[in-house]
Amino acid sequence: MEALSLRPRPEMVYSMKLSVTIFALALMAFSSIASAAQKPDLSDLDTKNLYQQIDQWLDREIVSMSIEAQNKRYGTLTQQQITDLDNKWRTENEQEDKPLISATLSSPLSVYLSRMQGQSYGLFVEIFVMDNKGLNVGQSSITSDFWQGDEAKFQKTYEVSPDAIFVDEPEWDENIGIWRVQVNKSLRNPKTKELIGAATIEVNLTEFARRQQLASK
Repeated sequence: MEALSLRPRPEMVYSMKLSVTIFALALMAFSSIASAAQKPDLSDLDTKNLYQQIDQWLDREIVSMSIEAQNKRYGTLTQQQITDLDNKWRTENEQEDKPLISATLSSPLSVYLSRMQGQSYGLFVEIFVMDNKGLNVGQSSITSDFWQGDEAKFQKTYEVSPDAIFVDEPEWDENIGIWRVQVNKSLRNPKTKELIGAATIEVNLTEFARRQQLASK
């Protein structure tokens, strides 16, 4: 009678090693995703430095001049006219012909905000500036709407005080794997200190936390 061998066959060893490898890779991937998805706590970060960086960009003449020009241009708009402009913007988002969107994106302020976003090297995801009615004056990319006056980003800044800052709840962007947070603030004319509009700066919270961590080492 042939003795029973307890040694596993080579194909069984290979199969077992492959299973272990796949499991290890899956565990590493899961750990990586879980780590990336951890929401940074903004209260633990140096927001003072962040706000100073934002102010250095926005306390400029090109920003105040652009806002004040639009405040004058749209000064007599009724709520219905504002709604009509917003609807026009939303419609253009679905069309090839975009006269209102194109005019806004090609403005000197939009070019400046795009440069601000680019020179942040990934820290700022999106930036847009609003007039005293909550209408976009300039932006670094296309927004879904033209009027922000019915949203917290305007109502909790411009409508509160000249120095108001409202930080919205962070959101996870699964498309690019980062936490994003909107920093919204009232805007003054840097010379007259008069309240003229508001701004939204969407911050890559994941990158902001990473930079703070590196700076602390």
